[in-house]
Amino acid sequence: MTDTANTEIPMSSSEPSPFPLVGLQAVSNAQNEWVALSFRVPAAPGDALAALLAALAYPDVHAALAPLDYVVSLPDPLALDATHLEQLPPARVVLVVPAAACAEPAVQARCKQLAERGYRVLVDGEAGIHAGRCAIRGMAHDCARELPGPLAMLTMSGPNLARNVGDAARLAEARQAGFDWFSGDYALHPERDGNGGDGTSRKRLLALLGLLARDADSRELEILLKQDPALAYHLLKVVNSAAFAPSSPIHSFGQAINVLGRRQLQRWLQLLLYARQAEDGAANALLPLAAVRAAQMEALVKQRGGDRDQQDMAFVVGVFSLLDVLLDMPMTEIVSALSLDLEVVMALLDRAGALGELLALVERDIADGGALRGLGLDHESWWASQLQAHHWAIQVSRNL
Repeated sequence: MTDTANTEIPMSSSEPSPFPLVGLQAVSNAQNEWVALSFRVPAAPGDALAALLAALAYPDVHAALAPLDYVVSLPDPLALDATHLEQLPPARVVLVVPAAACAEPAVQARCKQLAERGYRVLVDGEAGIHAGRCAIRGMAHDCARELPGPLAMLTMSGPNLARNVGDAARLAEARQAGFDWFSGDYALHPERDGNGGDGTSRKRLLALLGLLARDADSRELEILLKQDPALAYHLLKVVNSAAFAPSSPIHSFGQAINVLGRRQLQRWLQLLLYARQAEDGAANALLPLAAVRAAQMEALVKQRGGDRDQQDMAFVVGVFSLLDVLLDMPMTEIVSALSLDLEVVMALLDRAGALGELLALVERDIADGGALRGLGLDHESWWASQLQAHHWAIQVSRNL
C-alpha cells in the first residue's frame, strides 16, 4: 500500500464556473462494510442536480470511489434528461425520489423508465401504493425520530436504507425493522458494556501508541505486538496482501517492519488499532472513518503547502481523533499518556490551531463554505481531498 499522497486525484483547471460544495457520507451494510456513498449537496433543489453532475464529472471520480455505489437524492425526477443520464452509470447509481412526488402520474412513468434502464430507485419515506406504480422496490427513510410502519416494507425487496441512524440502539431497531443499508453517526455512539471494556487491552494499545509517538525502535514494537494476537494478525495480513506483493510469505514481525518501513509501519499500526471485529463478527465501523479523516487531513495540509512532517502530523490528528470513541476514554486521558506535539494535542482536545480548524471541517459531512474560504480552501480542492481520502479508506478497508 502506498502513501495516501501517492494516490492523489488530479485537480481540474478547466471548470468554467465555481465548483459546487459537495459532501460524501458512507452507507454500510449490516456487517459495517461500506457499500455506497451518499452524495450531500447543500444547494437549492433546482441547482442540486447540476452540482451533482459537476462532482461526478470530476477527473477519475468513478475510479476513485470504486467499487461503491452512489446514493443520489433526486427532488424532481422529471428534471432528468438523456444528457444527464449519460453521466449517471446505472450499475453504480441509486436514485432516491420523494414520497410526495410518487403520486404524480408523470413521475410514476419516469421512475418506471429509470428502472427499465437499470437504475435502482428508492422512495424517500412512505409512499404506499404509489411506490408500486413507480416500480420502486426499496425505501430510504429518515430514522432520526421514528421508524416506518410495520407494513411499509412488506413489498420492498431493497436495498432499504435507514438514514440518520444516530446510535447503536437505533441501529439495532433499524435492522430489526428490515433495513439492510445504514447511514448516520451511529459509529460514533457505539453500545457500551458498562464495565469499561478490556482494561488490559486498552493499556496495551496506549503503550503501543506511546511507542509510535516517540518513534521507538523496531525491537520494542515487536515485543509489544507479540502480546496482541489480533493486532499481529492484521499486520501480517497487510504485508502479505496484494498491496505489497511480497516475493515470499512474511511470517515474522521483523520482516513486516522491514517491508513496510518506519513511516508506513506507523500509519498502518495507527489504523490497525481500529481493525478489531465486534463480537458478532462485523467489522469495526470506526476503521474507515479514521482512514478518511487521516487521509483528508494529510491531503488538505499538502494542498496548503505543508511539508512532509506537517502532513504526517495532520495524518496523526485525523487517525487519533476517534480514539476516545474506540477506547471509551476521555481524550484528555489519552493525550496525557502519549508524547504528542503541542499542535496535535490542541487539535484533539479543543479543535484549536490550524490542525484543529481542519479537523473540525473534516468531521462534518458538509463543510462550511465560509470556513473553507477562511482557511484558504475552495470547493474544488475540498472535493479533491474527499475523493483522495475516500479512495484510500476504501483500499484500507479491503486490505484489512
